[in-house]
Amino acid sequence: MGIFKRVMWPLLVLASGWGQAATVAVTNEQGEPMATVMVSQKSASVPALEMDAHGYPKPGQLNQSPVEFTRFTNQDGVAEFPDNSAITRVIQAAANNSATVSYRFRKPGFYDVNITAQGLDGHHQVVMKPLSSAAELAEEKPSNLWLSQLDFDGDLALKKHFQINCAFCHQQASPVMRVERSPEQWLQIIERMGGYGARVADDDRQQLAEYLTKGYRQLRLNAENLPDMKPWEAELARTEITEWPIGDAFSQMHDFILHPNGMVYVGDNLQDRIYEVNPETGEYSVYVVPHEAGEQLGGFLGNRFTTYPKLANYAGVHSFAVSPVDGHIFITPSMQRALIEFDPVSKSFTTHKMQEGFYPHTIRVDEQDRMWFTLALSSQVGRFDRNTQTFKVYDLPARSFKEWAILKSLPLVFMFDRESRPEPEVDRESTGVPMPYGIDVAPDGKVWFGRLYADDIGYIDPADDSVHMIKVPFKGPRRLRVDADNNVWVVSFQGSKLVKYDPVAERFTQYELPVVNELPYSLNVDRQRGVVWVNGNQSDNVFRFDIRSESWQTYPLPRKRSFTRDIEIDEDGSIFTSNSHFPSWQIEDGQPTLIRIRPLETPEGAHARAVKAPGLE
Repeated sequence: MGIFKRVMWPLLVLASGWGQAATVAVTNEQGEPMATVMVSQKSASVPALEMDAHGYPKPGQLNQSPVEFTRFTNQDGVAEFPDNSAITRVIQAAANNSATVSYRFRKPGFYDVNITAQGLDGHHQVVMKPLSSAAELAEEKPSNLWLSQLDFDGDLALKKHFQINCAFCHQQASPVMRVERSPEQWLQIIERMGGYGARVADDDRQQLAEYLTKGYRQLRLNAENLPDMKPWEAELARTEITEWPIGDAFSQMHDFILHPNGMVYVGDNLQDRIYEVNPETGEYSVYVVPHEAGEQLGGFLGNRFTTYPKLANYAGVHSFAVSPVDGHIFITPSMQRALIEFDPVSKSFTTHKMQEGFYPHTIRVDEQDRMWFTLALSSQVGRFDRNTQTFKVYDLPARSFKEWAILKSLPLVFMFDRESRPEPEVDRESTGVPMPYGIDVAPDGKVWFGRLYADDIGYIDPADDSVHMIKVPFKGPRRLRVDADNNVWVVSFQGSKLVKYDPVAERFTQYELPVVNELPYSLNVDRQRGVVWVNGNQSDNVFRFDIRSESWQTYPLPRKRSFTRDIEIDEDGSIFTSNSHFPSWQIEDGQPTLIRIRPLETPEGAHARAVKAPGLE
């Protein structure tokens, strides 16, 4: 097995009565307690599910997710797992009614340890041993550390162009990506990714293919030069992470919404399914988004994934918003010219078709029950007024006459089938596709948005329907949110930064993320607590930024090769995200999950221990 080998060391497992809780104690070989060890608990048996013809749970039936819990050991090397009804339900629902529970112990620099035990109580002691070779130490390091060492022969602009186009669906420099490939093989991959939506400039493709062959080879040969991982923080001992495995290796759990009814609704972008998950029990139901008879895969875009083994994306379920009036969920189907409405009570779907715009992307709702959403391909913002049942579309300014002409030609372009459709040339500026991406409604009613390739943000004032554009001093503004004081927070995807824009002072402040070469996809603002949560996708982390103290906390995720795209915030300050790597088989064990991170309140004085973020105005 070479450098992928993981040794299971002999372990002492002591079973004794500890009530309805399991405790684990972890030491090193010298008998010293080990803090910040990630310990993941799950049932060793998986509940049986009744599947439909497509290989997913039958629509409308109640299913049990094989819920997994993760805790971190404290300074004494101890973590406790109270009995939880969700995992008890998993054990009871298992086909053989087994009470076997498995535990995985993980800490950077050490071999994983796996044990099994009978029942949910007992005390378990394990010894962890350090990795024994430089190759193993390098192999366990996450993608961002490998990616940080790809210098593209000093061409920083090419690296940023590569990152914005080749890392928005999956990690780069992961074990899957850094294997030996010839320039011809890389060129084939780049061409195929262009069909999926990546916009690598035509003039850069050959150069990029040649560099990836050389660059990854140099990394593998000089892996000892990789930077070290950021140490896990002591505050993790006050953190609980829960995962609900849903879908399979061919799913893409893209976005989701935490509903006032307590359920979490997750969209499978590739399989047009909605997962209704109860986070208290781990039970869930699946609903298939309907499509019209004769509708083609991929909607107006056509089937871009002809080599994908299993696919049902007629709509392309993307982003979610909940009506403050009746709780109906509105969904952007990126492959259709429409919005989809889902009634969580009757479980019925309604399609609202529109005549303008292409690629409905991110959606938010205002206090007047109007749905605001970006139209990524046609460079517009859409609004659906539920009171009048009408759409309004706002054109965003083109950067040049050429871009204006391309945007205006889109209705004609999409009249062609995919095989004969004219494709405009692609340059580094992505002329013709400035791509409005994130969107949010501010407390003062303004609707803010960002354009990924145009390097600008802007807002619509609903009072007079005026559109205002603002150039940003960084690259790749992706998703954004607005805080309680109407400040705009946006991630710089290529710059590994969190950025605040003060619209009163008209000033940007940039904060470096606490890890190197992260490519933050999205964020959300906890307006009540003054906290910004940022999605990582290269380092297997999610990040918490305290606005008042300008300090970071980092939360490692249980699965390697995690890729998260959005965040929802619960009333108690917990956050939800989803592991939505595309393709999902690249995730550790090939399983997408809904994830909840539940940190306890930060004690007095913890700000002084957190990582201070440099502010660059």
